[in-house]
Amino acid sequence: MEQFQGKSIFNGIAIGRILFYSKNQKQVKRTKIEDVEAEIVRYEQARETAISQLNMLHEKAAAEVGEVNAQIFEVHAMMLADEDYNDSVLNMIRQQEVNAEYAVAATGDNFAEMFENMEDEYFRARAIDIKDISERLLNVLTGGESGGNIGDEPVIIVAEDLAPSETVQMDKDKLLSFVTRLGSSNSHTAILARTMNIPALIGVQIQESWNGKMAVVDGYHGVLYVNPTDEVLEKMQKRQDEDKAKRELLQKLKGKDDVTKSGQAIRLYANIGNVSDLASVLQNDAAGIGLFRSEFIYLESGDYPTEEEQFKIYKQVAETMAGKKVIIRTLDIGADKQVDYFQMEHEENPAMGYRAIRICLTRQEIFKTQLRALFRASAYGNIAIMYPMIISVDEVQQIKQIVEKVKKELDEADIRYGKVEQGIMIETPAAAVISDLLAKEVDFFSIGTNDLTQYMLAIDRQNSKLDNFYDAHHEAVLRMIQTVVDNAHAAGIWAGICGELGADMTLTDKFLDMGVDELSVSPAFVLPMREIIRNHG
Repeated sequence: MEQFQGKSIFNGIAIGRILFYSKNQKQVKRTKIEDVEAEIVRYEQARETAISQLNMLHEKAAAEVGEVNAQIFEVHAMMLADEDYNDSVLNMIRQQEVNAEYAVAATGDNFAEMFENMEDEYFRARAIDIKDISERLLNVLTGGESGGNIGDEPVIIVAEDLAPSETVQMDKDKLLSFVTRLGSSNSHTAILARTMNIPALIGVQIQESWNGKMAVVDGYHGVLYVNPTDEVLEKMQKRQDEDKAKRELLQKLKGKDDVTKSGQAIRLYANIGNVSDLASVLQNDAAGIGLFRSEFIYLESGDYPTEEEQFKIYKQVAETMAGKKVIIRTLDIGADKQVDYFQMEHEENPAMGYRAIRICLTRQEIFKTQLRALFRASAYGNIAIMYPMIISVDEVQQIKQIVEKVKKELDEADIRYGKVEQGIMIETPAAAVISDLLAKEVDFFSIGTNDLTQYMLAIDRQNSKLDNFYDAHHEAVLRMIQTVVDNAHAAGIWAGICGELGADMTLTDKFLDMGVDELSVSPAFVLPMREIIRNHG
């Protein structure tokens, strides 16, 4: 038996044979062509075919893993329409009189290297997307397969890395787990793995000689066992059976109250990014929605979404939740979420730059359009609004003035709206420190632990080189959360957590002891969290 350590990106146990998945990397030959225009037509036809494939992949992914996770294929389709990429390919064909395959391969290599050398982690991560679309074009041009075929038997996929398109094309009934040498916990493929509930490891020093061998992936401890002993197999099979039994047992918690043994009631809500996630919210019996990431409406649109377009989405969510609380976060783009049509300038440090409420307060027409849609939708359900990236009382007061203008406009137009709670996200140290002052201005706090932790620790959470330094359990972070909760209660408002720490079940008891009023987590975590809450003394 051999044992290898990696980094887990989703818990669980997988037992099966290894399929070493290697990309069919083609040796592209450079050939001189006689008819340049015919070669350009050939390239354009291949590009249209690739875009059509991506559109079909988008539909498949949306049905299997939700619209939010499927949007990467829309991004890939847009990349194939990128002028810089296409100009490079076309100029190479024209100027060097070379075949389209060579022009695509060379352009892909050049652009990928350019992204890999960028300082910003977000742009470095785009290198794999460039490689993916280039490989797709080459497959179309050469008549090859686009990947994703893993055979008829359930397998553990082992690969150098996996592109999102490869992962989505794989038959989910045959995919037990995947193990890669490259990749990060924030990659698109990692997100898909978590969405599909597939145990997965990254950072494993893989070997092609493992192909066909029996293996066990222990997602709880980040360990891969190759040719496991009978003892290890028996132990892992038992753990797998326990997991299954626990999932079935959790189903019995549906309909139960989220109340501790001492009588402390907790609002157990779900985080979503799109209307398609509502089914999972209802299936897992969340008491409401604690974070609707409205920025995905903007990310999925080719232009600024209109008031009517947004209104229909918010109205559908409110009606579907049938009176349960729906907390919608206003536009939070910038940093790692860029939208081309906003035409924002490149920033050296976007995580601390022009983003979220800073955009809304300086582009108020965009903000007012969203607010009008939100208030109109509030007539159809229990909608609350929260504002991200707040650092001052002055910002909150500016927001309230804009809201009053919007309500006045709706009143004058005789458009009805409901009573809307308004809160803010506490995700900057500044907001946490003055939370006693901010609490007097709003109806609730929602603590965004992802950004709060990275700002408190001065660590870019997207930088994989800093994983060993990033400590979400840092005492400074936990003390700050306690301060925010105490200041909220002193002012008579409630405080919840909607960041990743909210779903950290090693901290649930601590948060309950702190007096946290609400926890908002991914839908799949609702029932496991309910079990902890109901067993808390």
